[in-house]
Formats: sequence, C-alpha cells, structure tokens
Amino acid sequence: QVQLAESGGGVVQAGGSLRLSCVASGQTFKNYAMGWFRQAPEKKREFVAAINQLGGQLYYQTGVNGRFTISRDNAKNTVYLQMNSLKPEDTAVYYCAAVSLGASVKNLTNNWGQGTQVTVSS
Repeated sequence: QVQLAESGGGVVQAGGSLRLSCVASGQTFKNYAMGWFRQAPEKKREFVAAINQLGGQLYYQTGVNGRFTISRDNAKNTVYLQMNSLKPEDTAVYYCAAVSLGASVKNLTNNWGQGTQVTVSS
C-alpha cells in the first residue's frame, strides 16, 4: 500500500507556529484529495483540513479556520499544514490521509501513517 510519513510536530507555546508535512509514496498522489486529521488522548479522531487534487479548493474545521493553512506540492508528493496561533486545544497526534470531498470530508482508507505529535503549552 501507499506509505504515508508525517513530520514537523513538536512542542510550542501558545501563539506559536508549526509546519507539518506528509510525504506519500507511489505514483498516484496527485489523483487524490488529501486531508489532515488529529486525535487527542481519550478523544475521537477529528477532521482538521482538506485539499482537493489540484490544490485550489481548501476546507477547514471551524475551530482552525483562519489559523491553519493546508497546501500541497504534487511534484514532491507532499501535503502541508501550516499551523499558526496555536492553542493548547490543538494538542494532538496529527495524521494525513486520502479523503473524499462531499457533504463532509471522509478518509478513503485506514492508512494513516505514524502521525506526528503536536503539543501546545499554555
């Protein structure tokens, strides 16, 4: 299967920034919309942001709209999540996945990669 590798997480103070990257293996990355999801301890995984195949359509969870920006570079098989004005409630493990864009954003598979930890201190 396609291999997904998330990176860029770390520990930052509230108000700080991080840039997450997700690199996908294979030759079909450009054919899929991609999304970022996150999961905090004892909570369900939730949608964060998504981007269509060509990168012209962006979608965000209400709570991150205006603070986070999703982008992609199909030549590098990479999707990014620029995270600004971070808040403690953003603390979670962040995952990327191929998604479908419809009434709601849904992951196409359960291939999530290893995730990258984001910790925001107050």
